[in-house]
Amino acid sequence: MKDAVASDFRPAERIESLGVSEILAIGARAAKLRATGRDIVSLGAGEPDFDTPDHIKRAAWEAMQRGETKYTALTGTAALKTAIIGKFERENGLTFEPSQIIASTGAKQVIYNAMMASLNPGDEVIIPTPYWVTYSDVVELCGGVPVLVPCAAEQGFRLGADQLREAITPRTRWLMLNSPSNPSGAAYAAEHLRPLLDVLLEAPHVWLMVDDMYEHIVYDGFRHVTPAALEPALKGRTLTINGVSKAYAMTGWRLGYGGGPEALVKAMSVIQSQSTSAPSSIAQAAAIAALDGPQDFLADRAEAFRLRRDLVVAALDAIPGLACRTPEGAFYAFAECDGVIGRRTPEGRILETDRDFCAWLMETADVAVVPGTAFGLPGHFRVSYATDTETLKTAMARIAAACRTLGEPA
Repeated sequence: MKDAVASDFRPAERIESLGVSEILAIGARAAKLRATGRDIVSLGAGEPDFDTPDHIKRAAWEAMQRGETKYTALTGTAALKTAIIGKFERENGLTFEPSQIIASTGAKQVIYNAMMASLNPGDEVIIPTPYWVTYSDVVELCGGVPVLVPCAAEQGFRLGADQLREAITPRTRWLMLNSPSNPSGAAYAAEHLRPLLDVLLEAPHVWLMVDDMYEHIVYDGFRHVTPAALEPALKGRTLTINGVSKAYAMTGWRLGYGGGPEALVKAMSVIQSQSTSAPSSIAQAAAIAALDGPQDFLADRAEAFRLRRDLVVAALDAIPGLACRTPEGAFYAFAECDGVIGRRTPEGRILETDRDFCAWLMETADVAVVPGTAFGLPGHFRVSYATDTETLKTAMARIAAACRTLGEPA
């Protein structure tokens, strides 16, 4: 009877081409193998291994003690909006009113709200690749058409002005920019952004969605700048998104926010009102402490990530068949693996794709990484170095040892 009921289910057409995030699927596979006793090193998840700072946890506890456990205003408490507005002004040079701010259950929901509130069937969204896997799926889920523009390592994994100009059509509604980037760690300095913003000034029908989630995790003196501050003329059609997940190690708190034109935020609020309503009152209290509290630890954590970055990039570059560009930020290395594609494993299997290579690493080397195909750029794989140094050394040694066993191309 149970099977008969299940067989009657018909999924909505809008999700037929979508699936669960490949990153999550790989993490689940790694966890399943680990449960059997395998010593799997998982470098798939984009989650800092640092703990949420104590002053943030204490603020959440104090909020609960004050009874702040009820529903809040739909788009966030007045206190949280004040903290977000202060952060934007202090760190990014952007000025917003409370009506231009929305707090949501993670930055992913901010993106979903924006796409659902603005896309009509067939509207196009330009997404430079490699890209975070959620971007294209959310666009499709909301009836839009992702326009994927490949950005190779030779161009720093960054979109060029000519590429943007060529991709824009009368149906283009948005350009998505993520800096520093997940998965490549590439970041756009002012000189990289300026040509893109000039193109957008020529196309007044195109809006800009900016994902600044990794802005505090940058290296080697890189200076983060957000587009709406660099070109104020675009502020009226820019949604700037951020959150507390990465810099403050608050992934489980699920609190993201966005600042943009009032009309857009109002439309996004309609979507949020019919999905999650307001984010957790406790997470909002914690986010206030994160944004308004001590910030000195951010530089220390960024330095720890830099040391890990250097370890991972050097190790990957030393492996014949692999190559890895040095990222400017985030905590990901996006390595090329074309040099091992087509080679034969000791078991006699030909590695035909980056997915084959990553699956083989998990099967034989007990290391979980994510194929570049999942991020829209085949021939690569992503390593998250948001874990301790000894674990990274173990993983790099295993990858190197596995690659040494590969035979010549078939």
